[in-house]
Amino acid sequence: MPKAKYDLNDNGKIDPEEREIMLEDRRRIMIDSDAKRDAQRRMAWFSLTGMLVFPFGVIFTEYMELPQASVMLASMSNIYYVSIAAIVGAYYGFTNMGSSK
Repeated sequence: MPKAKYDLNDNGKIDPEEREIMLEDRRRIMIDSDAKRDAQRRMAWFSLTGMLVFPFGVIFTEYMELPQASVMLASMSNIYYVSIAAIVGAYYGFTNMGSSK
């Protein structure tokens, strides 16, 4: 970030009060980026867990003798797996892009 953004009185240097504002802004940016990474990580793990649990849902509906439900779940599985794979792939792709900077 340019220092001119934090030079509030336009005297050409960062005063102690302006430095505190700058440090607080940087701290907030770091906290926000950490929270964003944590949210993305949780989303990826939730998606992966869903990919593993989904087949058991089909098996469970067959066990409970709900053949129509298992047919519906099986027909949704194509789109479900592609969507979840896109979410997980985007997470890993953007993580690797961010780490290369």
